[in-house]
Amino acid sequence: MKIEGLRIGELFSRLPIIQGGMGIGISGPNLAAAVTKAGGVGIISAAQSGYAEEDFEDNNLEANVRAFRAQIKKAKEATKGGVIGVNIMVAMNHYSDMVKAAVESGADLIISGAGLPMELPKLTKGLKVKIAPIVSSLKSARVILKVWDRHDKATADLVVIEGPRAGGHLGFKAENIEEASVNFDEEVVRIINEVKIYEEKYNKKIPVVVAGGVFTGADIVKYISLGASGVQMATRFVGTEECDASRAFKEAYISAKPEDVTIVKSPVGMPGRAIENEFVKRTKAGRIPVSKCYRCVHTCNPAETPYCISKALIEAVKGNLDEALIFCGDNAGRVKEIVPVAQLMKELEEEMAAAL
Repeated sequence: MKIEGLRIGELFSRLPIIQGGMGIGISGPNLAAAVTKAGGVGIISAAQSGYAEEDFEDNNLEANVRAFRAQIKKAKEATKGGVIGVNIMVAMNHYSDMVKAAVESGADLIISGAGLPMELPKLTKGLKVKIAPIVSSLKSARVILKVWDRHDKATADLVVIEGPRAGGHLGFKAENIEEASVNFDEEVVRIINEVKIYEEKYNKKIPVVVAGGVFTGADIVKYISLGASGVQMATRFVGTEECDASRAFKEAYISAKPEDVTIVKSPVGMPGRAIENEFVKRTKAGRIPVSKCYRCVHTCNPAETPYCISKALIEAVKGNLDEALIFCGDNAGRVKEIVPVAQLMKELEEEMAAAL
């Protein structure tokens, strides 16, 4: 077996590694550009991208669109036209506005999950941008690909399979996470075989990448041996100098032990994985009243939500960790140092070579 780069249509990265989107503000233009320059595909998160703008509190949508556009352009300029993608959650309000902003700002790839991205082909029809749904099961892959095919005469350019060991929002019910972890590799093979149906129908290669629990070069080789074209990694990139989060956020990963990683209830309606801290303990003890609603996701009712996820994630990226939700993958406890992205990518490449 030979490890090749990742090709998505005419887009190409030397290494089969996509850096996962992490919001709010964890994977911004600095991290994305560094990953792309080191041979991967850098991804910018669209979630509340304007949190640092002066008018964010009063003009949320305008601030987010403005900042998102600027971040994409900054990353593209820094990479001299290299491949830069974005992650846009289906559950967020103003989804179409963020898709439009991404396309007009030169994003090469839109990865979309936290819901089924049924409208994405319509929003990008006739445009150069590549589109990729995030799926967590064969069922979700079948539904999305079938609807895109029947309603839009279109298919995915890339498929991301995100497993139950991922960070942030998980596409599984809390009670099914353990079982899904045991059966994940078999599900990966089933999804890859489902994607092949649309490869044949549309006469195009549709790469499949695997996310959730990918930490070493040996993990990458394992999924490629199962038939994937590459992987998506997020947690590992928090421990880099270029990660856009605060130093305190990165140190929380370095200080975390495996037993500190826990499943939390998210206002988005999905379980999530995070580092247990004082804030998480308070959410488990009872509801934290919401003083201001940022209208980040359309499934949230501020009168009933257990806490404001936007505020909790903004506090995280700023480093106010006692008031923060620190999303992470289940390998967060294995991050032990902060290194340059180029060093991490070189290490992964060497580990892949050793695993072959």
